[in-house]
Amino acid sequence: MLQFFVHFFLFLVAVTSSLATAIKKRPPQTLSRGWGDDITWVQTYEEGLYKARKSNKPLMVIHHLEDCKYCHALKKIFAENEEIQAMADKDFIMLNLMHETADKNLAPDGKYVPRIIFVDPSLTVRADITGKYSNRLYTYEPQDIQILIHNMHKAKRLLPAEL
Repeated sequence: MLQFFVHFFLFLVAVTSSLATAIKKRPPQTLSRGWGDDITWVQTYEEGLYKARKSNKPLMVIHHLEDCKYCHALKKIFAENEEIQAMADKDFIMLNLMHETADKNLAPDGKYVPRIIFVDPSLTVRADITGKYSNRLYTYEPQDIQILIHNMHKAKRLLPAEL
């Protein structure tokens, strides 16, 4: 009888370990969520505002969703572009959000994704920094990457009130 339980136990262990290896575990997500693993990201909008003010750097807020094909396309180009990655790491406080915030200033023309908003160190949302689409002012598509780069440079220039 004891031998039966030993064999049964070994059988259960073998089946369980086989199932565990068959089920692929998803790697843990970092704060980058694929937008740039070498960039320092903040966790919350409030933390981003605090660090922007303290460091005198603009905050770049990327709104996106995990199941959005447009977000994935932009994310791929964003993560592969060396100029964007370098600027994001050196010159910006970076935040990517997969949910909306209570701050209505972060959705001046609606809640759509992808949406990139810049906030200057005086905590003013830079509504003047827009993409090329009149119906979604703060969205960018992969072919708009040069516009995004231009807008990142523009966001780095502080408003006169901040000087």
